[in-house]
Amino acid sequence: MSDAPKTDVPDVPKVAEKPRLITEADVTKYKTAGDIVNDVMKKLIELSVEGAKIIDICIEGDKLIEEGTGAVYNKLIKGIKVTKGLAFPTSVSVNNTVAHFSPLASDPLSSQALAKGDVVKLHIGAHIDGFAAISAETIVVGATEQEPVTGRRADVLKAAWHAAEIAKRLVKVGNKNWAVTDAVGKVAAAWDCKPVEGMLSCQQSQNVIDGKKRIILNPSETQRRDTETVTFAEDEVYGIDILVSSGEDGKASPVARVEDSRTTIYQKEGAVTYQLKMKNSRAVFSEVQKKAGAFPFNVRALEDEKRARLGLQEAVQHSLIKPYEVVYTPANTFVAAFHFTIALVPAGPLLITHPPLWYNPELVKSEKELEDEELKSLLTKSLRESKKNKKKAKEGEADGAVEAK
Repeated sequence: MSDAPKTDVPDVPKVAEKPRLITEADVTKYKTAGDIVNDVMKKLIELSVEGAKIIDICIEGDKLIEEGTGAVYNKLIKGIKVTKGLAFPTSVSVNNTVAHFSPLASDPLSSQALAKGDVVKLHIGAHIDGFAAISAETIVVGATEQEPVTGRRADVLKAAWHAAEIAKRLVKVGNKNWAVTDAVGKVAAAWDCKPVEGMLSCQQSQNVIDGKKRIILNPSETQRRDTETVTFAEDEVYGIDILVSSGEDGKASPVARVEDSRTTIYQKEGAVTYQLKMKNSRAVFSEVQKKAGAFPFNVRALEDEKRARLGLQEAVQHSLIKPYEVVYTPANTFVAAFHFTIALVPAGPLLITHPPLWYNPELVKSEKELEDEELKSLLTKSLRESKKNKKKAKEGEADGAVEAK
């Protein structure tokens, strides 16, 4: 019996799998940081009562983040110690203060305490191995279901919360940054509010919270022209910062008397190289690298405040370190903020930080509501499309193709 003739079967080339930008291990680190942030945010909300000092809340927030991150990932990975800690120092910004207020004991405003009715923005962040979860939410001191938030405070809170919920659903693979910019503007307008001009949300990666892909709020003509159009892609992570003002134009600026509200939060810039001239400046810069790495830090975390301030001046002048200035909208306006971290993993958008803990429709009563039907419909959709809905969509596409033939 003769063998069957052999036929030449060409080798089918193996399709190389596309390398993942973030691995499952990375996502676990993001989520662990997010859980820590959530636990700390709960405690800070409990502390934010009438009479509480802002500086005490800031100090406690930083301490709790350090304790939370210190309790996890303590084994060496491939012989290397995992870095972890603050991804953004605790800041507590009240009423028309937009962001970054975290005073030192030596500051004129260090004794500032919360009062009933204050619109308070709590902003914190943690990282595990450079993978950061950052969160912010807004509360109103003393509000209850029996005494809910009303008036312009309620308007700005509802506008910011709805804008954040819409943004969560628009940060998805294939969408562009301008879709978020425009939608947030429309939502804010429903409550006669404006997004804070020029505020940025940025792509994140390991040890980077201010990446190149960005979303801008309420841009001026120049800002709109200078902001690059980007498309969200799989395996990208974003920190989305939604800030809405009850003011007419959303403009914000540093306080006129800088000495009343000094900058306390800074961050080392990655790309700039310059040899600092002063010995003290070099020592402070070295301390910043050791203690904060690539993440923002509060002057409070450095060994000697006076020496640190002097050393930071030269580093800021030569763009080795950037300041997070305390900025304000006009007097008698209110700013509300919600910040969330989201990962665009293959299974769909994944919220790294938790939903707001304090916000509740029963606590916030505005006479205005969202009327835009398209935006209202978007609010009803889940972040991730279910497998069943995906299958239906594919079947619909197939049927359409058959009909077209």
